[in-house]
Amino acid sequence: MPFVPQKLYYRIGDVCRIVGVEAYVLRYWETEFPSLAPRKNKAGQRTYRPKDIELLLMIRKLLYEDGFTIAGARKQLARGSKAEAEREAAKRSTIPGATAKPAKPAASGQRLNQVREELENILTLLERE
Repeated sequence: MPFVPQKLYYRIGDVCRIVGVEAYVLRYWETEFPSLAPRKNKAGQRTYRPKDIELLLMIRKLLYEDGFTIAGARKQLARGSKAEAEREAAKRSTIPGATAKPAKPAASGQRLNQVREELENILTLLERE
């Protein structure tokens, strides 16, 4: 993770250096990701907060490192950290050689949602090719 100076607000040039993209990319991402909406100061310049920078770094990782499309990254961010935490918990609870207990109705609904999310991720990857 790049060094982020501790300030309350950052200008777009500072954010470009931190995130590693050009200013026009940040402005484009603002149009594509509704959760990214930096405020503008009296002079009309964008002012980014630390949480905006965290979101931008996450978007950059999804697009450039994980290979998601804009639509796929938007879906991934919309799912939020809750779905990610559930997947991580499911991975940790899977022990090779252990017998699985019968799923409860609520748990089977969660499993169905996990399978659906995985299929959507596969579809996103296939659309990219």
